[in-house]
Order: sequence, then structure tokens, then C-alpha cells
Amino acid sequence: MQSANLHRRAARAAAVFTALFLVLLALVAAHWGPLGTVDRDIVVSLHHSAVRHHGFTRANRVLTDWFWDPWTMRALLAVAVGWLLWRREWRLALWVAVTAALGTALQQAVKAALGRERPRWPNPVDSAHYAAFPSGHALTATVAFGLLLWLLALHGAPAKWLRLMAAVGAVSVLGVGFTRLYLGVHWPSDVLAGWLLGAALVYGAIASYEYVQSRTREREASPEGRAQS
Repeated sequence: MQSANLHRRAARAAAVFTALFLVLLALVAAHWGPLGTVDRDIVVSLHHSAVRHHGFTRANRVLTDWFWDPWTMRALLAVAVGWLLWRREWRLALWVAVTAALGTALQQAVKAALGRERPRWPNPVDSAHYAAFPSGHALTATVAFGLLLWLLALHGAPAKWLRLMAAVGAVSVLGVGFTRLYLGVHWPSDVLAGWLLGAALVYGAIASYEYVQSRTREREASPEGRAQS
């Protein structure tokens, strides 16, 4: 019963985050004026600060290029997948790997389809390639820390470890979003889109995994399943 409830709650959360992402995608695609105004006001203000405060700007570049870089996040998930394989948890390892790969594929597909330009500056403090929407840094960090927190919970980690992972994840997810804005390589709606799509992927992975697990347990508990075992 608990697993079934978890799968339904996660499915509802995935649907909500997906719907919010699609609404934001539609507003960006339609070049909705109020959203564009808010985007510009925020990045212009942050860029003026980044140009003046060179030390803080360098710190943001180190954080975004090394600590919270998508490849760093993928490496964390690769370690988690390796640990699951070592424990012979094949299905869970597959779920984590596929979710991470799907996140990369989706963000690249949306970037290519929308083709949103990044902010342009006469005096840039950083550079980035490909289209802007959604932020790959924000999406990958959300997926990585969301999945890691889920794995800890699945394996019965103590509450203090769950709180620590939640705190590190929150700082990282919010922090990487700030670095992308402060360095002037994304619009705020790009970062928000990355967070929303990343959360939808994590909850979708949880919902689908719990559903498959519950169906597997039901089959094993049935007379036919007991006979086969």
C-alpha cells in the first residue's frame, strides 16, 4: 500500500512539474512580453554586478565550471550506478542511468527545437554554447541530486544523512542557477525551465520504478508466481 501511494504521489508531482514546464515553454516560444521584461531586468542587473566584482565573478565561474558542471553531476550519478551494479540492483541501476540519459536528450532536443538565443553583452564575463532554453546546468543538477536523495531514502539512510543530502542538493541546485544568471549566459526562465523539467524527470523515475516494483511484487505473491518460484 505504501509503495502504491508513493507511486501515485510521485506521478502527480511529475504531472504538475511537466505541466508547469510546458506552460513556461509556450510563453517563451510565444515571446510573451512580461516574461521577457522580467528576464532582461534580472540579467542586466546581475551583469552590471559581475562586471564590477571580478573576484566574485571568478568564484562563480569555478563553481559553475567545476563543482556544478553537468559532467560533474553525471560523474556522481555514474558512481551511484556503479555502486548499484556492484550490489546487483540491476533494475535500479538501469532506472538511474536511463533517467540521466533522458534528461540530457530532452534538454538538447528542446534547445534545438526552440533555438532561444542567450543574452548578449558588449563586455561578457563568460561564454556558453548552444541554445539557451532550458539550462542544462540547472536540469542536470536537479536530476542528479534528486536521484541521489531518492537512492539514499530507498536504502534506508539515517535521517541526518537525508537532511544533509537535501541541504547540499538545495544549495547546489539553487546555486548553479544563480551562477548561470550572474555570469550572463542564461535568462531566468531558462534556469526555471531546467529546474521544472529536472524535477519532472526525477518524479517520473520514482513513479515508474515504484509502479514496476509493485507489479513485480504482486506477480510474485500470486499463486502462479509462488508456483514458479
